[in-house]
Amino acid sequence: MPPGRNRRRRNEGKMIQNSIRDLVRYGLATGLVEPEDTIYTTNRLLELFGLEELAEADTPITADKNEETQLVGKLEAILKDMLDYAAKTGLLENNSVVYRDLFDTRIMSVLVARPSEIIRKFRECYADSPETATEYFYKFSQDTDYIRRYRVCKDQKWVTSTPYGDLDITINLSKPEKDPKAIAAAKTARQSGYPKCQLCMENEGYAGRVNHAGRHCHRIIPITINGGQWGFQYSPYVYYNEHCIVFNSKHIPMKIEHDTFVKLFDFVKLFPHYMLGSNADLPIVGGSILSHDHFQGGHYEFPMAKAAVGTEFTVKGFEDVKAGIVNWPMSVIRLSGPDSDRLIALADVILGKWRKFTDEAAFIYAETDGEPHNTITPIARKRGENYELDLVLRNNITTQEHPLGVYHPHAKLHHIKKENIGLIEVMGLAVLPSRLDGEMADLEKAILEGADIRKDEVLGKHADWVEEFLPKYEHINAETIHGIIREEIGKVFMEVLEDAGVYKRTEEGREAFGRFVAYLNQ
Repeated sequence: MPPGRNRRRRNEGKMIQNSIRDLVRYGLATGLVEPEDTIYTTNRLLELFGLEELAEADTPITADKNEETQLVGKLEAILKDMLDYAAKTGLLENNSVVYRDLFDTRIMSVLVARPSEIIRKFRECYADSPETATEYFYKFSQDTDYIRRYRVCKDQKWVTSTPYGDLDITINLSKPEKDPKAIAAAKTARQSGYPKCQLCMENEGYAGRVNHAGRHCHRIIPITINGGQWGFQYSPYVYYNEHCIVFNSKHIPMKIEHDTFVKLFDFVKLFPHYMLGSNADLPIVGGSILSHDHFQGGHYEFPMAKAAVGTEFTVKGFEDVKAGIVNWPMSVIRLSGPDSDRLIALADVILGKWRKFTDEAAFIYAETDGEPHNTITPIARKRGENYELDLVLRNNITTQEHPLGVYHPHAKLHHIKKENIGLIEVMGLAVLPSRLDGEMADLEKAILEGADIRKDEVLGKHADWVEEFLPKYEHINAETIHGIIREEIGKVFMEVLEDAGVYKRTEEGREAFGRFVAYLNQ
C-alpha cells in the first residue's frame, strides 16, 4: 500500500477516535450521558463504527456543564467527521443528505435514554411546574439532535409592520431538500404502511428509510385530553419557539367538532403557558396532514394573538362570554371569559351556524354539489385569569378563475407563496419556501445591476412584483436593497392573508361579516 494511503488511513482512524471522544463529552456536558454510562456509551459507538478498541483508553473521557456551550457549538462538526468516516468505510449506503441524516440519528441514539426514563423525568419536572417540564423536554429534544439546532439557526427571520400589527416572516432552511438519489431510491423502495404517517406513535425510535425520516432519538410524552390518549412532542423544524405537536394515539382523520374545542382547552389547562390550535379539516384551508388528528402549539405569542378586537358583539344566551371580531386580515371571532365550558358551548353554536351558512352576495356557499366548504381554524390560549378562543372562519370553494381556492393566495402572489394557508400562517407567521433564499439574493443583484429580470428563467416570475414596488423607493443601493426586498415580501404575506380572509377589510366585507353575526342570534 502506498505511504500516502497509509497516512490517510491513520489520520482517518485518529479522526474517528477523536470524534467518538468528543461526542461522549458532548453527552456528558448536556446531561444526555451520566458519568456512570461513559464507558458503555463509548463502547456502543465503537461498535457502531466497526472499531474494536478505543485509542488511548487510559485517558478518561470527561466533561462538565461549563463545556456545554462549546460542545453544542461543535456538534455539527463532530457529526460531519463521523459521517465522512462512515461514507469512506462503506457504512453509508450513499453519501447524500438523506442517508447521512438516517445514519446520524443512529449515532445520536447511542446517547439517548429509553422513553420510560424520559417520561419519568418529564413528570418529575412537571411536579415542579409545567414550565419546568417543557423547558426540560425542549432542551432534551435539541440536545439529542432531533431538533437540529445548527440547521434551525440558518432560517431567515424578520418582522414586517402592517396596519394589522407586526407580521413574522421566515424563510425555512432547516428542512433539507431531498437529493435526487434518495428520490430515485424511494420510487423503487417497498411501500410500507408502518408507521402509517409521520405523526404516529410508532415513529418513536424508528430507524427510518429513504422515504421516511429516522426517529431513533424521537421521544413522546403521553398525555390525556378529553379522556383519550394523546402524544406530546416537538416539531423537528421548530418554526417558532417550543413548536409542539399534540397528536392522537390513533391514526384517525382530523375533524373540527365539539370535542376539538374540549381537547384544546384540556391541553391549555395542562400547560397554561402554551397556546394550541388546530388546522381546519378541509382540503386547501387545512394543513398538510389531515389524515391524523393533531394540533400544533408552543410557547409563543403570535401576531394574531396580539391583535385587538375591533368590533364587539353579544350572542343571545351567552351574555357572559365576551365576543368580537379581531382586527386581522383574516376573518376571526375571538371569545374570552373565565369559564372554558362557556367558550366551548358558544364555539359549538358558531361552528354549527357557519357550517350551514350561505351568503351569495358575499360569495360564501356552505356547499356546492354536496361538497361542504365552510369550516373553522380554532386557537386556544390562557390570558391572565381568562381563557381565549379564536375562531378563524374558512371556506375552500374553488372557481375557474381561482382553481386553487377563492380564499387562498391568488395567482399574482404565487411567486412568493402558493402553498395552503394553514394554522401557522393564519396566526401571522409566514413559513416561506427555501427557494426564496437563493431567488431573493439573485434578485437583489439583478436589481442593482439593472438587469432585465423578465428575461431570467428563474427570476422572471418576480418581474411584475418588482416593477410594482421599485418606484416607491428613492434610494436603492447595496445598503438598502436587502431591507427593501424583505419589507416587500412581508407586504405580500399581508396580501396573502387578506386573500385567505372570507370577509374582506372593506365596508362591504364588514357589512357581510355583520350579516353572519346577526345570523348567530337568529
